[in-house]
Amino acid sequence: MRFGIIGSNFIVDWFRAAAALCPDCELAAVYSRTQERAQKLAREWGVPHAHHTLESLAADDTVDAVYIASPNVCHADQAIRMMRAGKHVLCEKPMAIDAGQLARMEQAARENGVVLLEAMRSAHGPMVPALRRVMERIGPIRTASFSYCQYSSRYDKWKAGVVENAFDPAMGGGALTDLGVYCVHMMLMLLGKPRSLTAHASFLPGSIDVMGDLAARYPGFSAGLVYSKIHESHCPCEVAGEQGTLQFGPVGAPCWARWKKRGEEWQTIELAIYKEDMYYEIEDFIAMVRGELDPAPWREWSLAAAQVLDAARRQTGIDYRPHTPQPEETRDFV
Repeated sequence: MRFGIIGSNFIVDWFRAAAALCPDCELAAVYSRTQERAQKLAREWGVPHAHHTLESLAADDTVDAVYIASPNVCHADQAIRMMRAGKHVLCEKPMAIDAGQLARMEQAARENGVVLLEAMRSAHGPMVPALRRVMERIGPIRTASFSYCQYSSRYDKWKAGVVENAFDPAMGGGALTDLGVYCVHMMLMLLGKPRSLTAHASFLPGSIDVMGDLAARYPGFSAGLVYSKIHESHCPCEVAGEQGTLQFGPVGAPCWARWKKRGEEWQTIELAIYKEDMYYEIEDFIAMVRGELDPAPWREWSLAAAQVLDAARRQTGIDYRPHTPQPEETRDFV
């Protein structure tokens, strides 16, 4: 599978490191907005083809698939362009700004006979199936909590007057789409879609959401989600049932887990997991393209996540536009 790459941030470095472990993955091209930048990246990464227009990348017949790691607001347009050119697309989370946009992307995938997959690290590899097996032994489930609170270096830059994409409303950034999305995906993969949802968010004045929480109700139990870009927390994720408790972390890409029956000792879930954990999503993506793996479950998770994020944005007022708070507003500002 010959990949083209759109994007050049740290996540692309992770992708390249993981791709090097995949015997059937080859990096064939890179795109950047200027010819100079594209050529520089191609030299640094040892990639044979450099493109500074999307049209050129789409027309490159040495590229079978495109990995997209651009700002969130660019995902849909770039993915649809690539799919219309017959390229398969592996797109960083969140794959779309809203569920309507995601539907257009899925339609383009169907019409052009290509695979579209959200690059959600936690959705691939051995951990989530192992967690599900344990949950069957500790139920019925009565509560769950998922947390991702990580102090961002970009917050310090914002306080110094430098606004990067992750803190730019126009780029679709913010804590919900950057970190909260991981909590949402994990909730959906382990528990399914909630019956109801209540969301809160805190904002930087005139800017983006930087922390928030969601309360999800299920028949007979509830789940709490907490996320932040302005403070650290090291609480593990937890699913608790009448018969026992399961803990694991981190929510974005779980690498450890333990569980216990009520009144018994903790047991560790022992799994060998690659440090370069994007390896698993690349391997699954290639298997989907080859028809060896049904992408339907991952499509369903991505659609459900988009719907949950839409509901959270409606309740909290996240609109991805610069905003100056008015005195009568009730939004919570930090």
